[in-house]
Amino acid sequence: MTNVTQFSKSLRGWMDTFLHRSMHDSARFVKASGFSMPQFFLLMQVNRREYCGISDLSDYLEITNAATSQLVDKLVQAGLLVRVENPIDRRAKQISLSPTGEAFVEKAIAERSRWVDDLIATLNADEHQKVAEALQILNEAAKNLKVPEKI
Repeated sequence: MTNVTQFSKSLRGWMDTFLHRSMHDSARFVKASGFSMPQFFLLMQVNRREYCGISDLSDYLEITNAATSQLVDKLVQAGLLVRVENPIDRRAKQISLSPTGEAFVEKAIAERSRWVDDLIATLNADEHQKVAEALQILNEAAKNLKVPEKI
């Protein structure tokens, strides 16, 4: 195998392991909390963007505005989201996390990545350094990639 082929295989293997573990732990936490994965994805998007409109969330989730509004309504009723007035257009509402929603997202992120702490404990200091350097290179390269447009 060529170096590029082996590198690609190794990176894809890591991606598969990482995504599987992270999604499994996220799904377990979300289910135990009584929420659905679409609700969780919506909360995570609001967390990333801080304030969102219904249409922003609809575009992200690739569902209708009506379906998004229903998800938002349930999360507002659960105390995880709040609707606030848009300072630019007072007729429009923006969605943001409530303090309870912020705490939920923080806990979800911690649960999603708890396995990484166990992984770190299995590596020695030299391996920590090598992996940190490699990940820094990958993160910088990924930041420079063009984000594909929607399908």
